[in-house]
Amino acid sequence: MAVTESAVAPVGGEPEGARTGHDDERAPARGECEGARSAQEGILRRQAARESAARTYARALPIVPVRARGLTIEGADGRRYLDCLSGAGTLALGHNHPVVLEAIRKVLDSGAPLHVLDLATPVKDAFTTELFRTLPPGLADRARVQFCGPAGTDAVEAAFKLVRAATGRTGMLAFTGAYHGMTAGALEASGGAGDVRVARLPYPQDYRCPFGVGGAQGAELAARWTESVLDDAKSGVPSPAGMILEPVQGEGGVIPAPDGWLRRMRAITAARSIPLIADEVQTGVGRTGRFWAVEHSGVVPDVMVLSKAIGGSLPLAVVVYRDDLDVWQPGAHAGTFRGNQLAMAAGTATLAYVRENGLAERAATLGARMIAHLRRLTGQFACVGDVRGRGLMIGIEMVNPEADLPAGATGPYPPAPSIATAVQRECLRRGLIVELGGRHAGVVRLLPPLTLTDEQAAAVLDRLTDAIASVAAATARGPGAVRHEAAVNPGRAPGG
Repeated sequence: MAVTESAVAPVGGEPEGARTGHDDERAPARGECEGARSAQEGILRRQAARESAARTYARALPIVPVRARGLTIEGADGRRYLDCLSGAGTLALGHNHPVVLEAIRKVLDSGAPLHVLDLATPVKDAFTTELFRTLPPGLADRARVQFCGPAGTDAVEAAFKLVRAATGRTGMLAFTGAYHGMTAGALEASGGAGDVRVARLPYPQDYRCPFGVGGAQGAELAARWTESVLDDAKSGVPSPAGMILEPVQGEGGVIPAPDGWLRRMRAITAARSIPLIADEVQTGVGRTGRFWAVEHSGVVPDVMVLSKAIGGSLPLAVVVYRDDLDVWQPGAHAGTFRGNQLAMAAGTATLAYVRENGLAERAATLGARMIAHLRRLTGQFACVGDVRGRGLMIGIEMVNPEADLPAGATGPYPPAPSIATAVQRECLRRGLIVELGGRHAGVVRLLPPLTLTDEQAAAVLDRLTDAIASVAAATARGPGAVRHEAAVNPGRAPGG
């Protein structure tokens, strides 16, 4: 295991040990601190005044990053944070990893063109070679790759166009709770869709099982429902062009698909000549404890949609698929920025580093320890309903234990987005950045870099536990206590 930066910051203060590559700096004077805070507040005010109302992270995380290394971000006000958002899972190696920076510098210093459309280059050849080296063997042996516009949602659109062209059919199968992107076709297949050409199927889960049973029985019922929809001549669902699924639903609340159910989906689609699309945009590159999350089940999909971590922190997205699906005409799917040379170089370095240093296996081991620790919180705090995840993709579902349950019901309690938001805010006050997700934004999510050390993991767990304890205590004081805490202790400067 390669050595990584191990600085961790105490609550509200400076990191212990390394100072994110700035050890020679003197401690700022009080006046400098006040000036830095004032400068940060000015930047945040201008952002709120000039940027779209569609901004999201800036509202929950009113900070201004100016430097970063590994797990640590330094804000313009001089505060340091442990970043368990990692660019929504993009930063497999954390911020500014040396191998990534060296790969980028090498391209810049070589004089190579930075923009090449889809022309062949040595940089692209190296990336494709490394990518194929990591793919599940059953796919790598006969794969083709399509470079898309540099976002996961464009790769999803490309995958849909691909299977529709290959099958001559138009409909798609997707799952409740899914998230596949923000463009029109991707949104149709996501959980918040409106008028769609997509048939929605139940995604199995234990905590909020759609059939009320959970476990293997719940997964079996979900599989039978899928078979019924496809085989019932009166289901209203014609034979589809493809099925898209996430091996772990991320935005849906960090819900791992049961391995047996994934194998059933593979068998069901294969028997009916329906291409199976695995959306590995967030789960890929070691995040879940295997290089690709489908490998936990042994499933080999027909199509894989990849983005985020494959670009080594820079924008890159591809679709990898079986060669017999390659029926496109030239230009059937294109994009001006599909030849991002810096991202390919950074991606090659990242893929190789994760593979050569066993970071997927490390994620499996460390993630299991972190999940086991967090699960103990369900017995300590009534507002912690469930802890789940796979590898270093972890979710803590916050619930309202004061809510009335239906007659005869024993749980689960309804989700509590206000409590999750309060936990996120308390984490930020303690120098920890976390994400929210789930059906009602009631799940606190952790996506730390795969280079996370044991010391850093302990610091993350300490801060998160302390934040949950603080919110649980406020919740116990009465219904308005959490809102009162937000009013009197809003955290950082306003960011809009």
